[in-house]
Amino acid sequence: MTAVLPMFPKRLLAILVLVAACAAAPVRAQDAAAPFDGDLQRLAEILGTLHYLRGICGSNEGAKWRNQMQALVDAETPSGERRARMIAGFNRGYNGFQQTYRTCTPAAMVAIRRYIDEGSKISRDLTARYAN
Repeated sequence: MTAVLPMFPKRLLAILVLVAACAAAPVRAQDAAAPFDGDLQRLAEILGTLHYLRGICGSNEGAKWRNQMQALVDAETPSGERRARMIAGFNRGYNGFQQTYRTCTPAAMVAIRRYIDEGSKISRDLTARYAN
């Protein structure tokens, strides 16, 4: 089942803006927690969820969401525990929905839309608050 989500490119752009904002963030101690780590972990979980759900819903996006996660990690350059938490968030999102959905359903499509909206909001909020 393939579906086209309206306004999808704008939402993706918001996520990319967040990645760019993280790249421009000032350098800090590698393992020190940043005030936005909770939001980054949630965004990582959303990216994992989208990587799984968009795949089963026939989006033909390949590794797009995994690549977005990699870009987020590359931009933020966390190490140690921060990095592990971000990656665990992505995997938690992916695995949680893998256990729930085996095929694309109307509920999966609703979840996709909601997670894209939430990820876009987090991206906008982080960019507005922390971008230089």
